[in-house]
Amino acid sequence: MPTPTVIVTFIRHGESTDNLRTVWAGWKDAPLSNHGMNQAKALAESMATTKFTAIYASTLKRALWTGQAVRDAQPDPKPYFEESPLLREQHFGAAEGHPWAWDQTPGMTIEEHFAKGIWPVLHERHQKFPEAESLDDLYARATKAVDQLVMPHVWKAAREGKSGVNIALASHGLCISELIPALLVKDERGVHPGDKYRGLHNTAWTRVTVEVEDAQEGVPLDFLDNNPPKLRIRVTDVNRHEHLEKVKRQKGGIGSAAHDPKQADIRAFFGGGKLKGEKAETELEEGRSESNALDEADVDIQ
Repeated sequence: MPTPTVIVTFIRHGESTDNLRTVWAGWKDAPLSNHGMNQAKALAESMATTKFTAIYASTLKRALWTGQAVRDAQPDPKPYFEESPLLREQHFGAAEGHPWAWDQTPGMTIEEHFAKGIWPVLHERHQKFPEAESLDDLYARATKAVDQLVMPHVWKAAREGKSGVNIALASHGLCISELIPALLVKDERGVHPGDKYRGLHNTAWTRVTVEVEDAQEGVPLDFLDNNPPKLRIRVTDVNRHEHLEKVKRQKGGIGSAAHDPKQADIRAFFGGGKLKGEKAETELEEGRSESNALDEADVDIQ
Protein backbone atom coordinates (compact mmCIF):
# COMPACT_ATOMS: atom_id res chain seq x y z
CA MET A 1 0.00 0.00 0.00
CA PRO A 2 1.48 3.40 -0.96
CA THR A 3 2.27 5.95 1.75
CA PRO A 4 -0.64 8.42 2.02
CA THR A 5 0.04 11.95 0.82
CA VAL A 6 -1.37 13.45 4.02
CA ILE A 7 -2.40 11.86 7.33
CA VAL A 8 -4.94 13.84 9.36
CA THR A 9 -5.36 13.15 13.08
CA PHE A 10 -8.51 14.51 14.71
CA ILE A 11 -8.07 14.93 18.48
CA ARG A 12 -10.82 15.53 21.02
CA HIS A 13 -9.92 17.75 23.97
CA GLY A 14 -9.26 16.52 27.50
CA GLU A 15 -11.89 16.56 30.21
CA SER A 16 -13.12 20.09 30.96
CA THR A 17 -14.74 21.35 34.12
CA ASP A 18 -18.04 21.58 32.19
CA ASN A 19 -17.75 17.92 31.18
CA LEU A 20 -18.37 17.24 34.87
CA ARG A 21 -21.69 19.12 34.79
CA THR A 22 -24.91 18.34 32.90
CA VAL A 23 -24.92 21.61 30.97
CA TRP A 24 -24.82 22.63 27.34
CA ALA A 25 -21.18 23.58 26.79
CA GLY A 26 -20.33 24.62 23.26
CA TRP A 27 -18.67 28.02 23.08
CA LYS A 28 -18.77 28.37 26.88
CA ASP A 29 -15.03 28.51 27.49
CA ALA A 30 -14.46 26.09 30.36
CA PRO A 31 -10.84 25.12 31.08
CA LEU A 32 -9.46 21.63 31.34
CA SER A 33 -9.77 19.99 34.73
CA ASN A 34 -6.52 18.82 36.31
CA HIS A 35 -7.49 15.32 35.22
CA GLY A 36 -8.10 16.63 31.69
CA MET A 37 -4.64 18.19 31.64
CA ASN A 38 -3.14 14.86 32.69
CA GLN A 39 -5.08 13.20 29.87
CA ALA A 40 -3.67 15.76 27.40
CA LYS A 41 -0.11 15.17 28.65
CA ALA A 42 -0.54 11.39 28.30
CA LEU A 43 -1.83 11.88 24.76
CA ALA A 44 1.07 14.17 23.92
CA GLU A 45 3.60 11.66 25.23
CA SER A 46 2.00 8.90 23.14
CA MET A 47 2.27 11.06 20.00
CA ALA A 48 5.79 12.39 20.59
CA THR A 49 7.24 10.11 17.90
CA THR A 50 4.66 11.16 15.29
CA LYS A 51 6.26 14.17 13.63
CA PHE A 52 3.53 16.67 12.80
CA THR A 53 4.04 19.32 10.15
CA ALA A 54 1.22 21.43 11.56
CA ILE A 55 -1.22 21.39 14.47
CA TYR A 56 -4.45 23.37 14.40
CA ALA A 57 -6.54 23.92 17.52
CA SER A 58 -9.88 25.39 18.48
CA THR A 59 -9.65 28.76 20.21
CA LEU A 60 -11.56 27.35 23.22
CA LYS A 61 -9.28 26.56 26.18
CA ARG A 62 -10.08 22.85 26.51
CA ALA A 63 -9.04 22.06 22.93
CA LEU A 64 -6.38 24.78 22.70
CA TRP A 65 -4.53 23.47 25.78
CA THR A 66 -4.82 19.91 24.47
CA GLY A 67 -3.31 20.93 21.13
CA GLN A 68 -0.57 22.90 22.87
CA ALA A 69 0.32 19.85 24.99
CA VAL A 70 0.75 17.78 21.80
CA ARG A 71 2.91 20.51 20.25
CA ASP A 72 5.08 20.88 23.36
CA ALA A 73 5.90 17.14 23.34
CA GLN A 74 7.06 17.26 19.71
CA PRO A 75 10.78 17.21 18.93
CA ASP A 76 12.47 20.39 17.74
CA PRO A 77 11.83 22.13 15.48
CA LYS A 78 8.26 22.35 16.76
CA PRO A 79 5.45 22.06 14.22
CA TYR A 80 3.54 25.05 12.95
CA PHE A 81 0.71 25.84 15.39
CA GLU A 82 -2.44 27.84 14.69
CA GLU A 83 -5.63 28.60 16.60
CA SER A 84 -8.79 28.55 14.49
CA PRO A 85 -12.37 29.49 15.45
CA LEU A 86 -13.50 27.12 12.69
CA LEU A 87 -12.62 24.23 15.03
CA ARG A 88 -14.84 25.39 17.90
CA GLU A 89 -17.57 23.16 19.26
CA GLN A 90 -21.17 23.56 18.09
CA HIS A 91 -22.59 26.83 19.43
CA PHE A 92 -25.64 26.27 21.64
CA GLY A 93 -26.67 29.93 21.81
CA ALA A 94 -29.24 30.72 24.50
CA ALA A 95 -28.79 27.22 25.97
CA GLU A 96 -25.09 27.69 26.74
CA GLY A 97 -24.34 26.93 30.38
CA HIS A 98 -27.88 25.74 31.13
CA PRO A 99 -28.77 22.18 32.18
CA TRP A 100 -29.78 19.87 29.37
CA ALA A 101 -32.79 17.58 29.36
CA TRP A 102 -32.79 14.19 27.67
CA ASP A 103 -36.53 14.10 26.90
CA GLN A 104 -39.08 16.62 25.71
CA THR A 105 -42.34 17.11 27.59
CA PRO A 106 -45.28 15.57 25.66
CA GLY A 107 -47.74 18.13 24.37
CA MET A 108 -45.22 21.00 24.39
CA THR A 109 -43.69 22.47 21.24
CA ILE A 110 -39.96 22.92 21.10
CA GLU A 111 -40.48 26.68 21.25
CA GLU A 112 -42.52 26.31 24.46
CA HIS A 113 -39.66 24.35 25.97
CA PHE A 114 -37.27 27.20 25.15
CA ALA A 115 -39.67 29.79 26.58
CA LYS A 116 -39.76 27.89 29.88
CA GLY A 117 -35.98 27.63 30.02
CA ILE A 118 -35.98 23.90 29.20
CA TRP A 119 -33.20 22.91 26.82
CA PRO A 120 -33.77 19.35 25.55
CA VAL A 121 -31.61 17.27 23.22
CA LEU A 122 -32.57 18.05 19.62
CA HIS A 123 -32.98 15.16 17.19
CA GLU A 124 -33.11 16.83 13.77
CA ARG A 125 -30.09 18.27 12.00
CA HIS A 126 -31.79 21.56 11.14
CA GLN A 127 -33.00 22.24 14.68
CA LYS A 128 -31.18 24.69 16.91
CA PHE A 129 -31.58 26.76 20.04
CA PRO A 130 -32.11 30.54 19.72
CA GLU A 131 -28.93 32.32 18.58
CA ALA A 132 -27.23 28.95 18.08
CA GLU A 133 -25.90 26.64 15.37
CA SER A 134 -27.70 23.58 14.04
CA LEU A 135 -25.79 20.47 13.03
CA ASP A 136 -26.27 21.58 9.42
CA ASP A 137 -24.62 24.90 10.34
CA LEU A 138 -21.81 23.03 12.06
CA TYR A 139 -21.23 20.87 8.98
CA ALA A 140 -20.97 24.00 6.82
CA ARG A 141 -18.34 25.38 9.20
CA ALA A 142 -16.52 22.04 9.26
CA THR A 143 -16.40 22.04 5.45
CA LYS A 144 -14.83 25.49 5.55
CA ALA A 145 -12.29 24.24 8.11
CA VAL A 146 -11.31 21.29 5.90
CA ASP A 147 -10.99 23.55 2.86
CA GLN A 148 -8.84 26.12 4.67
CA LEU A 149 -6.78 24.01 7.06
CA VAL A 150 -6.44 20.53 5.53
CA MET A 151 -6.66 20.70 1.75
CA PRO A 152 -3.80 23.21 1.27
CA HIS A 153 -1.48 20.61 2.85
CA VAL A 154 -2.78 17.94 0.45
CA TRP A 155 -2.22 20.00 -2.70
CA LYS A 156 1.13 21.38 -1.48
CA ALA A 157 2.46 17.89 -0.71
CA ALA A 158 1.36 16.57 -4.11
CA ARG A 159 2.95 19.47 -5.98
CA GLU A 160 6.20 19.02 -4.03
CA GLY A 161 6.29 15.25 -4.45
CA LYS A 162 6.00 14.61 -0.71
CA SER A 163 4.13 11.89 1.16
CA GLY A 164 3.48 10.95 4.78
CA VAL A 165 2.75 14.54 5.82
CA ASN A 166 1.12 14.50 9.27
CA ILE A 167 -1.20 17.23 10.52
CA ALA A 168 -3.44 17.31 13.60
CA LEU A 169 -6.66 19.11 14.45
CA ALA A 170 -7.49 19.51 18.16
CA SER A 171 -11.20 20.12 18.42
CA HIS A 172 -14.42 18.94 20.08
CA GLY A 173 -16.63 15.85 19.93
CA LEU A 174 -19.50 17.20 17.86
CA CYS A 175 -17.27 19.34 15.64
CA ILE A 176 -15.03 16.35 14.88
CA SER A 177 -18.11 14.27 14.03
CA GLU A 178 -18.78 16.81 11.24
CA LEU A 179 -15.15 17.45 10.26
CA ILE A 180 -14.53 13.82 9.36
CA PRO A 181 -17.48 13.55 6.93
CA ALA A 182 -16.53 16.95 5.46
CA LEU A 183 -13.16 15.43 4.54
CA LEU A 184 -14.46 12.01 3.49
CA VAL A 185 -16.87 13.46 0.89
CA LYS A 186 -13.82 14.73 -1.01
CA ASP A 187 -13.00 11.12 -1.87
CA GLU A 188 -13.57 10.34 -5.55
CA ARG A 189 -16.74 8.44 -4.55
CA GLY A 190 -18.15 11.45 -2.68
CA VAL A 191 -20.06 9.38 -0.11
CA HIS A 192 -21.15 10.98 3.18
CA PRO A 193 -20.71 8.47 6.06
CA GLY A 194 -23.55 9.77 8.22
CA ASP A 195 -23.24 10.14 11.99
CA LYS A 196 -20.94 7.15 12.63
CA TYR A 197 -17.99 9.15 14.00
CA ARG A 198 -19.64 10.45 17.16
CA GLY A 199 -18.78 9.55 20.73
CA LEU A 200 -15.03 10.10 21.20
CA HIS A 201 -13.45 9.70 24.63
CA ASN A 202 -11.67 12.73 26.06
CA THR A 203 -8.30 13.05 24.22
CA ALA A 204 -9.20 10.13 21.92
CA TRP A 205 -8.14 10.45 18.31
CA THR A 206 -9.41 9.36 14.92
CA ARG A 207 -7.13 9.27 11.87
CA VAL A 208 -7.90 9.76 8.18
CA THR A 209 -5.48 9.23 5.28
CA VAL A 210 -5.60 11.15 2.01
CA GLU A 211 -3.98 9.69 -1.12
CA VAL A 212 -3.64 11.82 -4.23
CA GLU A 213 -4.07 9.83 -7.41
CA ASP A 214 -0.80 9.36 -9.34
CA ALA A 215 1.23 11.07 -6.60
CA GLN A 216 4.68 9.58 -5.99
CA GLU A 217 7.35 10.35 -3.41
CA GLY A 218 9.99 12.59 -4.94
CA VAL A 219 7.96 13.28 -8.09
CA PRO A 220 6.20 16.67 -8.13
CA LEU A 221 2.69 16.51 -9.54
CA ASP A 222 1.57 19.28 -11.88
CA PHE A 223 -2.12 20.24 -12.00
CA LEU A 224 -4.39 23.26 -12.18
CA ASP A 225 -6.33 24.51 -9.17
CA ASN A 226 -9.59 24.09 -11.08
CA ASN A 227 -8.72 20.55 -12.16
CA PRO A 228 -7.15 18.76 -9.17
CA PRO A 229 -6.41 15.02 -9.19
CA LYS A 230 -8.79 12.51 -7.64
CA LEU A 231 -8.45 11.58 -3.99
CA ARG A 232 -8.71 8.30 -2.10
CA ILE A 233 -9.66 9.01 1.50
CA ARG A 234 -10.20 6.46 4.23
CA VAL A 235 -10.49 6.24 8.01
CA THR A 236 -7.75 4.07 9.51
CA ASP A 237 -8.23 4.57 13.26
CA VAL A 238 -11.30 5.46 15.32
CA ASN A 239 -11.55 6.61 18.96
CA ARG A 240 -8.01 5.49 19.88
CA HIS A 241 -7.41 6.08 23.59
CA GLU A 242 -4.85 3.54 24.80
CA HIS A 243 -2.86 6.38 26.40
CA LEU A 244 -5.63 6.77 28.99
CA GLU A 245 -4.89 3.39 30.54
CA LYS A 246 -2.26 4.93 32.81
CA VAL A 247 -4.22 8.08 33.70
CA LYS A 248 -5.95 7.90 37.07
CA ARG A 249 -8.14 10.59 38.61
CA GLN A 250 -6.63 12.29 41.65
CA LYS A 251 -8.60 11.93 44.85
CA GLY A 252 -10.07 14.60 47.09
CA GLY A 253 -11.58 16.62 44.26
CA ILE A 254 -8.17 17.68 42.91
CA GLY A 255 -8.63 15.89 39.61
CA SER A 256 -12.00 17.54 38.95
CA ALA A 257 -10.77 21.05 39.79
CA ALA A 258 -9.98 23.52 37.03
CA HIS A 259 -6.42 23.19 35.78
CA ASP A 260 -4.29 26.23 36.58
CA PRO A 261 -1.33 26.31 34.19
CA LYS A 262 0.58 28.48 36.72
CA GLN A 263 0.44 25.77 39.40
CA ALA A 264 3.25 23.49 38.29
CA ASP A 265 3.26 21.79 41.68
CA ILE A 266 -0.19 20.19 41.16
CA ARG A 267 0.40 16.61 40.16
CA ALA A 268 0.03 15.98 37.01
CA PHE A 269 -22.96 14.62 26.50
CA PHE A 270 -20.18 15.51 24.04
CA GLY A 271 -17.91 12.57 23.88
CA GLY A 272 -19.73 10.57 26.48
CA GLY A 273 -20.20 6.96 27.32
CA LYS A 274 -22.05 4.58 29.55
CA LEU A 275 -21.33 3.63 33.13
CA LYS A 276 -19.21 0.52 33.52
CA GLY A 277 -21.26 -0.54 36.53
CA GLU A 278 -23.05 0.71 39.60
CA LYS A 279 -21.00 0.61 42.77
CA ALA A 280 -21.09 2.37 46.11
CA GLU A 281 -19.09 5.10 44.39
CA THR A 282 -20.08 5.42 40.71
CA GLU A 283 -17.17 4.39 38.52
CA LEU A 284 -16.83 5.82 35.03
CA GLU A 285 -14.86 4.39 32.17
CA GLU A 286 -11.69 6.44 31.83
CA GLY A 287 -12.14 9.18 29.26
CA ARG A 288 -15.85 9.51 30.07
CA SER A 289 -17.15 12.26 32.29
CA GLU A 290 -20.12 12.17 34.64
CA SER A 291 -22.24 14.51 32.53
CA ASN A 292 -21.48 12.37 29.46
CA ALA A 293 -22.92 9.14 30.86
CA LEU A 294 -25.43 9.27 28.01
CA ASP A 295 -23.27 9.10 24.93
CA GLU A 296 -24.19 11.53 22.17
CA ALA A 297 -23.52 8.61 19.87
CA ASP A 298 -26.84 7.28 21.16
CA VAL A 299 -28.77 10.38 20.12
CA ASP A 300 -30.93 9.58 17.10
CA ILE A 301 -30.24 12.32 14.53
CA GLN A 302 -32.56 12.67 11.57
